[in-house]
Amino acid sequence: MAIREIIRLDNPILRKKARRVVSFDDRFQQLVDDMVETMLAAPGVGLAAPQVAVSQRVIVVRLPDDEDSRQEYGPEAGKLYVVANPEIIKASKEMVEGIEGCLSIPGYYGRVDRHEKVVITGQDRHGKPLRIKAAGWLARVFQHEIDHLDGRLYIDIASEVWEARPEDAEEAPLE
Repeated sequence: MAIREIIRLDNPILRKKARRVVSFDDRFQQLVDDMVETMLAAPGVGLAAPQVAVSQRVIVVRLPDDEDSRQEYGPEAGKLYVVANPEIIKASKEMVEGIEGCLSIPGYYGRVDRHEKVVITGQDRHGKPLRIKAAGWLARVFQHEIDHLDGRLYIDIASEVWEARPEDAEEAPLE
């Protein structure tokens, strides 16, 4: 495993639609392992392959698992999700405003409306079909990461974007 460089806003790869994953070979497994290690080291709660300069439709997501997080997120706390070719197949009508940050846009936060609940289909790291129901922060993270696969960033849909202030650190989790 290796920590990969997280590319920044000025890299055009972030604005391209990523290619579908068709091979779940050793090279893909290495990419997934590297993405997980990179996300955890950043630290972040999600990472999309385009953020490490790989134009493939794969994301990794993991909510924190400290004691407070376990109380707040229950069984989702600390659970690692690896999803290739993710698609949101169902989304609640209820929208929730929240503050987001992004590892590719350090030093900034934004106010973004997202669906409160989503259902995602895709494939696990070995190509087997999977279906995930997500709500709350987990749903927000999935939507944020899937946006990356389509070349869309949270700043494109934010109602407000601002430079990070010290008080934002606890309120706004990084991607």
